[in-house]
Amino acid sequence: MWKWVLIVVGGLVGLVVLMAVIGLFLPRGHVASTSVVLRQPPDSIWKTIRDLAGQPGWWPEILESRAVPDSAGREVWDQRMKNGFTMRSIVTVSTPPTKLVTLIDSPPGAAFGGSWTYEVQPVPEGSRVTITEDGWVANPIFRFLSRFVFGHHGTQVAYLTALGRKYGEAVQPVRR
Repeated sequence: MWKWVLIVVGGLVGLVVLMAVIGLFLPRGHVASTSVVLRQPPDSIWKTIRDLAGQPGWWPEILESRAVPDSAGREVWDQRMKNGFTMRSIVTVSTPPTKLVTLIDSPPGAAFGGSWTYEVQPVPEGSRVTITEDGWVANPIFRFLSRFVFGHHGTQVAYLTALGRKYGEAVQPVRR
């Protein structure tokens, strides 16, 4: 019996070591983009994506989103995620109705960070919404998981799918 326990524990330790080694060879940074086309005008899409306080009303991943004071006068938001994680985002660019950029306020030693750029472009069918993540993952094990298990596009796909649902549209996110 103990032999099997040691084999299983050894296998798990070996798996974690393998993930760490592979993660060390992966780049720390990544860029990932995902787009959808919605049958809505850009102004309508802009109102929705720019209303960070309203995100919990249509995106199930966010339970709470609230503006917080910032001594530098920046627009800062604390968002409590469904998984219990809290993330602080800073709005760095807001150009209605085409571009919004948010930066994760990553303290020293943070596990990950980066920015999301939301772009809204008019197309004959309505609007193309593209999210580009320019991110980084510090820990090699999490870097491995982010690349091969969760995928760099996963949160973008969830966001854009929920955005489509808000408008009663079934969308097919396109990863770039």
